Amino acid sequence: MTKYREILRLHSQGISQRNIALSCACSRNTVAKITQRADELGIAWPLEKDLTDGELRQRLFAESTPVSRRKQPDYDYIHKEMAKSGVTLSLLWNEYCEQCRLNQELPLMYSQFCYHYQQYTLKSNATMRIQRKPGEQIEVDWAGQTASIIDRDTGEIVTMYVFVGVLSYSQYAYVEAFPSQDQESWITAHNHMYRAFGGSTRVLIPDNLKTGVDKATGHEPVINKIYHEMAEHYDTAVIPARVRKPKDKPNVEGSVGVVSTWILAALRKQQCFSAAELNRAIHEKLEVLNAKPFQKKEGSRLSVFTTEEKPFLHALPATPYEMAVWKTATVQFNYHISIEKMHYSIPYEYIKHRVDVRMTRAAVEVFYQNHRICSHPRLYGKPGQYSTVEAHMPENHKQFIQWNAQRFISWAGQIGPYTSAAVQAILSSHKVEQQGYRSCMGLLKLADKHGVSRLEAACARALSYTPRPSFQSIKTILTTGQDRLEVPTLVESQTAASSETHSFIRGADYYGRG
Repeated sequence: MTKYREILRLHSQGISQRNIALSCACSRNTVAKITQRADELGIAWPLEKDLTDGELRQRLFAESTPVSRRKQPDYDYIHKEMAKSGVTLSLLWNEYCEQCRLNQELPLMYSQFCYHYQQYTLKSNATMRIQRKPGEQIEVDWAGQTASIIDRDTGEIVTMYVFVGVLSYSQYAYVEAFPSQDQESWITAHNHMYRAFGGSTRVLIPDNLKTGVDKATGHEPVINKIYHEMAEHYDTAVIPARVRKPKDKPNVEGSVGVVSTWILAALRKQQCFSAAELNRAIHEKLEVLNAKPFQKKEGSRLSVFTTEEKPFLHALPATPYEMAVWKTATVQFNYHISIEKMHYSIPYEYIKHRVDVRMTRAAVEVFYQNHRICSHPRLYGKPGQYSTVEAHMPENHKQFIQWNAQRFISWAGQIGPYTSAAVQAILSSHKVEQQGYRSCMGLLKLADKHGVSRLEAACARALSYTPRPSFQSIKTILTTGQDRLEVPTLVESQTAASSETHSFIRGADYYGRG
């Protein structure tokens, strides 16, 4: 850039044009042109204090600056079109030239067209450094470069994917390798990262991967339900980076490159035979990386994290987040839902409603419109098991489920000992105890129609006939009124039977005939 101010200063001191040209690194013709133009316009040293170099140049050569008669293109339009697939500057220049010919205007040459567009992009792509606050946000992502371990049994090379988490303020990093990039690995990586940092931040910035974001939209991204639940557990907010906007998470993007060089590349010759062994090697290299001094500022990632950022992290909850699987189910007419071939009861009021089910290793929770309506211990083992809570049943079902032998015997005992004995006889007469419940219920209900005393008498008479009376025999006794007859004792019955003679019995005389 020509030093107009210095040329005028040296010229005012009587220095020759040759020496001025040598001092200002320009030609003698340029010095002569500037001094001659200054004399014509009456511009002399010293200049005004607030006069800038740009204003001085404008004064000297404003009239001589040629005005281009060529049509300037719409660079905003060109920039938007260049973002579309298949569009090139050559195509846009041809369209621009055609438009200029239709309007009878002179277009720019292709070289000038490209130059001016390049200058436009330099201005439009200006970046701003944002000063982050301590403990404000963490940026997370999977590294592009992978690691590997060797299977001890087969010798096969197993690919390991590398998770990277970085605190934006201190750039303190956490790195861990996993055998896959699935939901479980993603959540486990966050749990381990928070434990290593000793706290969480206000904001969590992931990429738009499916394990974190269900739907990546410009204005309202849909966060994965499990990921959102984990964020609530650690009292943080998930704000995904915009699609194809790596500058939204520059620290983790930069750290991925550093990790690839100083950790993964450094371990390229080291053989590991398990994920635990690989992660131990990674953590050793990571400690060295975090303690390594910065190149352009004082301190290291570790020192800045320890002294400036760690005190501002949010305290961790008492227990780490336990990953849960969400499913949906419809409550059936038996007020149960079927999840993974196991059945769990729901309050009967929700029959035929669709509910959300959250499953952890230990529990199954059921939600209706984000309101938890019940929970069960998770069932394992043989498929088809039922977990039923009595409070979930209708009233008539509760009464049925409460039937048992002890209840019937206790109920019969309140009527009398013969009734209790009859009930026990009915229950013991069936191979399966439950088969006698209906008969016992019917027997005890006879007291409502015939009275307690008559039922007790009927059971006494029935027991005098057989040690195992049935419901039907006792009912017949009550219907025919036999219960009102006096019931003989067991001794009286045997005496009467021995003294009674019958005409059809053959005596000794009959068999002694010759």
